[in-house]
Formats: sequence, C-alpha cells, structure tokens
Amino acid sequence: MKEGVREKLESARSRLEELSQLLADPAATEDIETFQARSKEYSELEPIVKAFGEYEHWEDLARQSREMMEDPELGEMARSELEEAEAKMAELEDRLQRLLLPTDPNDEKNVFIEIRAGAGGEEAALFASDLLKMYTQYAESRGWKTEVVTASESDRGGFKEVILQVRGDLAYSRLKFESGGHRVQRVPETETQGRIHTSACTVAVMPEAEEVEVSIDPNDLRVDIFRSSGPGGQSVNTTDSAVRLTHLPTGTVVTCQDEKSQHKNRDKAMKVLQARLYEAERQRADAERADQRRSLVGSGDRSERIRTYNFPQGRITDHRINLTLYQLDQVLEGNLDLLIDPLITEHQAEQLAQLES
Repeated sequence: MKEGVREKLESARSRLEELSQLLADPAATEDIETFQARSKEYSELEPIVKAFGEYEHWEDLARQSREMMEDPELGEMARSELEEAEAKMAELEDRLQRLLLPTDPNDEKNVFIEIRAGAGGEEAALFASDLLKMYTQYAESRGWKTEVVTASESDRGGFKEVILQVRGDLAYSRLKFESGGHRVQRVPETETQGRIHTSACTVAVMPEAEEVEVSIDPNDLRVDIFRSSGPGGQSVNTTDSAVRLTHLPTGTVVTCQDEKSQHKNRDKAMKVLQARLYEAERQRADAERADQRRSLVGSGDRSERIRTYNFPQGRITDHRINLTLYQLDQVLEGNLDLLIDPLITEHQAEQLAQLES
C-alpha cells in the first residue's frame, strides 16, 4: 500500500475515534445540526476504518507467513497462507481506495435536464425530442419519476427548449456526465438528395437545489404573467397563467407555461431558477480550482462537444473517453448505461490517480 494512502487511512481512524468521543458527550445533542453532521461523518468513516482494520489483520498474517517460510518444515504451509493473505490484501486495498474517493455532495439529488436545440434549425429541434425520449426511458428503466417542467415546441413537433425533472435515488450521480454539446449526423426527413446534415443540441444537468442552498431575495426577482401559447401562436390557455421569472442580478430567465395554474407554473419556474443559480455557483467554485487536474470526463460545460450520434452508421461516440459503440438504437431507447458506466469508471480512475499522487 502506498504511503500516501496509508496516511489518509490513519487520519480517518484518528478522526473516527475523535468523533466517537464527541458523540458520546451528553452535550453533543444540544446542537442538533452539529450532532447530525458528526453522525453522518461517523457513518461515512466507519466502513473505511473497519476495512483498514481487516487489511492490517491480513498484513500481519502475511508478515508472520514470511517469517515461517524460513522453517523447512513449515515452509509449504506458510507459502499457502502467504498467498491467501496477499490476495486478501490486494482485494481490501482496492476497496479502501474506492472508499477514500471524494464523494459529490449532489450525487443523491434529483435533477433538471435542460435540452436546447442549437445549430441545425428544425432538425436540431427534432434531435432535442430524441434526447428527451432517451432520458425519459432511461429514467423509467431505473424506476425514477419524470416530469416535463416546461417546453417550447417547434413547428414540426421537436423542441426548441425543454426541461425534464428527474426524481429518483442517485439521479444526479448517473446523469451528471450528460452535460455538454450533443451532435447528430443523419439525413433529415425533408432532405430530398439524401445528404447527411449535422445538427446539435446542448444539455445541462442541474442538481435540484434546496431553498436553504439558494436564497433568492424577492427584490431581485421580476415576475411577468402572461397568456400561454403553443406552436405557431395557437392558444393553449384562455387565462393569464404563464409565468416568467427574471433574476435581475444575473439576468437568468425562466419561463413556465405547462400548467393551467399560475401558482403551479410559478413553483416550477422557481425550482428551475434555483437549480440554475446553484449550478452557476458550483461551476464558479470549480473554476477556482482549475489548477487541479482536469477530469477525464470533461468539465460539463455546455460549449464542450461530448458526444456524436451518427445515424447512417448506427454509431455513437463519446469524445471525452474516446469510446465508440455501434449500438445507437439501444442508447436512444434508454440503455444509457452503455455510456454512463464507462464514464464513471474513467472518472474513478482519475480520482484514484489523484489519491495516489
């Protein structure tokens, strides 16, 4: 085991002992927030320290076995015991390294997936619809709940912009790698010459923010109420129920008109606004740590092209990890784990490299 990893494990054990004493103090429950934070930290450190204790146990057995190998009568038995101990140590070391990986505090949160049609006009809008279907089917396959929060439809049934809310266990941990530019190469239905066109959409995956995480001053908010309308100006509501929220300090604008209730539209718009402001602050904080190694799976910036969907060849390529699959149909039908699992593996490999350095 590398010395740097062992030092982190020793530190974790010392901290666990400290927390045990703090939590045993009757006065610990007086400040409930501090008590809950310490309890959470204790539960996170306990499996790490327990696994480290197991590792040290097998490490001692390995040391004893090496000493016994010098005895001619015990050498064969000692060699067998040493092989078992070293195998257990290797298994535990791998587990310990993964337990030490930093966790993303947003991983357990619900998310908003914002899809915007980019270059390519109507074809980009139709591709946005394909992406919406892909994410919806993926969420359903994992037992998550989905809801379209707001949508701006195009003339041919696509989406200029659509926001999907996904609620479920560890939704952000799986979907956070989807942020960035998605490019499609295919022959549009309106193309008479059979030429392949390239279009693009941008995707932003934002963890749902709690009110305590993003506080919005009512004085910083402009609220506009207007009548909802569908594609081509067709009225979809005869009352003024659509809501547009403008966050004046940042110029962030959110519009929601899918509900007939003005109150529901405002609630949905506020949740999206909070998520956007939270995401902007998170990215600002990440930028301040730009001197650290760049993640193998990219920054998640919308301007970064992360994936290409090539319909004529049935090929999908994730450019961040140079992964190409000829399973485009499966991915578009919601089998997104074909891409997400390798992305998580690469991300963990990068984290392990930093842990060992």
